Amino acid sequence: MAEERTTEVETPRGDTHTHTTVVTDEPRRRGSSGWIIALVLVVALIVGIYLFTQTSGSEVAKDNAIADAAGEVGDAAQQAGDAVDRAADEVTDGN
Repeated sequence: MAEERTTEVETPRGDTHTHTTVVTDEPRRRGSSGWIIALVLVVALIVGIYLFTQTSGSEVAKDNAIADAAGEVGDAAQQAGDAVDRAADEVTDGN
């Protein structure tokens, strides 16, 4: 926005002098804080996604470990059952 100011000065002898001043307001410049906040949000988003994917991977590993342990328990129970069957066969065949 420009503003024009005109000043007229009259000397004691009657001479008139005119002075014109033009004032121009520069548009306000925005600071860089908006860009800094945007950059921080993008970095936080990337870190959040990374941590989420790492957590998901560890959950899968934990689930696989539990499934393997359950399978081993099942195998041990089968072996115990077979041992009981053999012992029962020996007792009944021995009589």
